[in-house]
Amino acid sequence: MTHRPFRRVLLAAVAVLSLAVAAPPAMALGGIVYDPTNYAQNLLQAARALEQIQNQIRSLQNEATSLLNEAKNLQQLPFSALQALQQDMSQITGLLGQATRVAYDVQAIKREFQQNYPTTFSASATDQSLTASAQARWLNSIEAFQHVLDVEAGVVGTLSSTQDQAGALVGQSQGAVGALQATQAGNQLLALQSKQLADLTALMAAQGRADALEQARQAESAAEAKERLRRFLGTGQTYQSQPVQMFYP
Repeated sequence: MTHRPFRRVLLAAVAVLSLAVAAPPAMALGGIVYDPTNYAQNLLQAARALEQIQNQIRSLQNEATSLLNEAKNLQQLPFSALQALQQDMSQITGLLGQATRVAYDVQAIKREFQQNYPTTFSASATDQSLTASAQARWLNSIEAFQHVLDVEAGVVGTLSSTQDQAGALVGQSQGAVGALQATQAGNQLLALQSKQLADLTALMAAQGRADALEQARQAESAAEAKERLRRFLGTGQTYQSQPVQMFYP
């Protein structure tokens, strides 16, 4: 843009001098010949060279702008919530791992049910063994409900940090200067949502475990009561407890 006035002057000079192209060359003092046609051609060549330079300058400016935009798009997000998310998720996973008595293990659950939740009562089982099994079932239910409260407390304890992380990530996403920063902020928001889904999964697993153990305890207690009544009456008839579906995480 800064070369346009100079170009206009050159073009005006060419237009003026072109009027003298038809005039015969004149002899100046000192024996120097002035040729207006040659002079006009030189000015035209200079104008064309100037136009080429301007085109090259515009091309370089466009390339510089493109490089700047690419540099912005490649800038990484100067913020990461992954460590905090991993710590929160590790805390909830640790709480799930603290389940006692009937833990989140298929083989351990099977052994516990074979021992304390039998589907049939052996005639050789003593009243003391029946009482011990009933006590174990009661303790299993109590521990399971306490475990639900522990997991709920852990999830609620991370709500504040989850809200802070969500607000920070949304702010980083809105202030992203390039595509890479926006993508990284979006990925971390997805990780935050995954953490929330993991929290819900943990709560559902703990609650399902507690509900299943309590239902099993109630069913087994009813069957045990019938077995004790049978023994008291001496009828010789055995009672079978109803099978209970166990929810595994």
